[in-house]
Amino acid sequence: MKHALNPSKIRAAAHRAMALAALHANSSLATRLSRYNAHMSKARALEAAGGAQ
Repeated sequence: MKHALNPSKIRAAAHRAMALAALHANSSLATRLSRYNAHMSKARALEAAGGAQ
């Protein structure tokens, strides 16, 4: 059983945190949604590439 996080999981978690931060930023709704979607797509791609379950 592996308990260590691999770098892609760490980066994916960081992108998820940035996505949530983007939603709470002091910007227009369109800008916040765009930043959120960009970070979430990167997080999903990293998890898929990293072999996350």
